[in-house]
Amino acid sequence: MKSPPTSPALLLFFILFIITITFSSALFDLPNPSGFVTCLQSSSKSVYTPANSSFKDIYNFSARNPRFLMPDANRLTPAVIVTPTAESEVQAVVICAKQNDMQIRTRSGGHDFEGLSYSSTYTRPFVLLDMINLKAIIPTKAVIADPVAKTAIVQAGATLGEVYYWIYRASGLLGFPAGVWSTVGATGLICGGGYGPLRRKYGFAADNVLDARIVDVYGNILDRKAMGEDLFWAIRGGSCSSFGVILSWKLNLVDIPERVTIFTVLREDRQTEIMYPFQTIAPVLPIEVDIRCRISTTINFNTSTRPDGLVIQLGFTGAFLGSADDLFTIFSTRLPEIGFVRSDLIEVPWIEALMQSSFFPLFSANYTPEDFLNRTFLADIPTKAKSDFVRSPLSVPAINGLWDKLLEVGAGETTVIFTPYGGVLDNYPESTIPFPNRAGTLFMIYARVLWVGNTTQKLEWIRSLHDYLTPYVSSNPRRAYYNYDDLDLGANPATGIISNIAARRWGSSYFNENFNRLIAIKTLVDPLNFFRHEQTVPPFSLIQDM
Repeated sequence: MKSPPTSPALLLFFILFIITITFSSALFDLPNPSGFVTCLQSSSKSVYTPANSSFKDIYNFSARNPRFLMPDANRLTPAVIVTPTAESEVQAVVICAKQNDMQIRTRSGGHDFEGLSYSSTYTRPFVLLDMINLKAIIPTKAVIADPVAKTAIVQAGATLGEVYYWIYRASGLLGFPAGVWSTVGATGLICGGGYGPLRRKYGFAADNVLDARIVDVYGNILDRKAMGEDLFWAIRGGSCSSFGVILSWKLNLVDIPERVTIFTVLREDRQTEIMYPFQTIAPVLPIEVDIRCRISTTINFNTSTRPDGLVIQLGFTGAFLGSADDLFTIFSTRLPEIGFVRSDLIEVPWIEALMQSSFFPLFSANYTPEDFLNRTFLADIPTKAKSDFVRSPLSVPAINGLWDKLLEVGAGETTVIFTPYGGVLDNYPESTIPFPNRAGTLFMIYARVLWVGNTTQKLEWIRSLHDYLTPYVSSNPRRAYYNYDDLDLGANPATGIISNIAARRWGSSYFNENFNRLIAIKTLVDPLNFFRHEQTVPPFSLIQDM
């Protein structure tokens, strides 16, 4: 599968642009929040300023990382919040923001790890465009727009839970390849790639987008045909917030068996013996198998050799698109070290698998599918997180060293997840979509620490863990996942010229060589860099060696 080349028209524009146009470093120096509100009054009634009694509640409702709601967060909150109920209101927000030099942050689910969709490290006033009221799955209560084509149209404010619920109501034999955390915004997930339990069989969420509607920098609404293949390529994994405001997606739905198999098992001994072969075997299991490993710390005086009882706990969970008997045979022959027994494997409908196949007790024993519609059903956890991609297995000494690092913090204060790749992902060139990490990747590492207690100490620790992993993960560039945004990689300034070195430090980490094409597309569709925050793709005109 290969993405279309950059169009000749884009390349011609790019050449002419860098020859004929320069920009002042003082661009957008006079933000005018009151002028923005006045401009928008005739177009939207859903406008809130700090003077509104409901402003704080609206702001906090979808701020999924409570770390940025703390008094010491050192973050600027929005000068204005807009919660549009119609596409025309989104157009008006873009037009009025441009007229009044106001930058925009767009929030769908609010799960971005650095809170950049709703807060800012800049001192410039900004508008929060909260898409929470644009969340219908179209057609209402019937996800499948065309039952034969197996497609769904989803508005930008919908969560994964809402998407999954309405697909389930339309058909229990269809699914969409995305994540397991139901309150995540579907748009944010797609914009960074979007992986989940179906990744090895059907690819990522962004691979299964057929069309999209976006408001561009000029306030126009564009579908795939109108935006062209370059921009359509960019928004599927390349940071939508760099290019415009997504209104809706047309998604490809995939076939799911009537019943699937799920499992969750914990192991608190033989950790290295289990994990060393897991790294290379899990990526080559049948493509219907999703298995992930959550590594954490807990107290167990029976297995720990430490006075405090702290021990490494391995949690294996996932889903199999097949029977429990077949999966037991696979695990018994391919991963005997884990020691699965037949009773560990449970057959359930897909909707139940989505609710139970995770590392956390997301839903109680009395859950119903309707719980997927509750945007506050899951707890929000304050964290600092990082990500890596592994292309060669960690050695036994490296694994043992990882255990030592994790035991430096208290029980339950850290989580590291190994997510194996392989399957159909090995068939995708890195240029298929902006998300590059496909063939050659064994697994992805997600690492987090709870933002509790001495947060300065916690930040130093998660950075030291990142440093420890340096010799064992991808390099040149060291890769990271855009949906797990990390400002330690670098950030753009609020206005003016952007350092080429600084931009490419984070840009190459997220997108590798695809960052060059993203810059070219950004230069074409948003040459003045109106859609700008700490880690949006910059246009070529504003990048300089510094």
